[in-house]
Amino acid sequence: MRVAVFRKEHFNAAHRLYNPDWTDERNQEVFGKCNNPNWHGHNYELVVKLVGEPDPATGYVFDMKELSDLIKIHVLRKFDHKNLNLDTEEFKSINPTAENIAVVIYNILREKIDRTLELKVILYETERNFVEYPA
Repeated sequence: MRVAVFRKEHFNAAHRLYNPDWTDERNQEVFGKCNNPNWHGHNYELVVKLVGEPDPATGYVFDMKELSDLIKIHVLRKFDHKNLNLDTEEFKSINPTAENIAVVIYNILREKIDRTLELKVILYETERNFVEYPA
C-alpha cells in the first residue's frame, strides 16, 4: 500500500534570467521581460510530494511537521525574499529558471529525506506556469 503525501509552501523571490555567454540582444530575444536588468519577482508556490508505505506504528508515510520544518529550514530560509542571482550560492552560476529552481530544491531535500520515499517537487512560478521534477 503506497500513499502520497503533499506539503505546500510559499516563498517570494526576485531573479533575472540571463546567460553571461550571450550578448544583451540575445538575452533579450530569448528571455524577454524576464531578462530585466533590474530584476523581477514571483510569488512561488512549492508542493513537495512524498510517496511510500505508511509506517505500521505511526500510520505516517512521513511526519508532515518534520517535512514542513525541513522545507522551512533548508529551502525557505535560503530563498524567501531573496534575489536568487545575488543572494544565494545555489544560483551564482545557474540561471534561476523555474526548472532549475525545482531541481535545486529537489537536491536539497533529497539529501534530507530517506531514499526509500519517492520525492517530487512541483514549483508554480505563476498560477499558469509550473514545473515538476523529476518528471
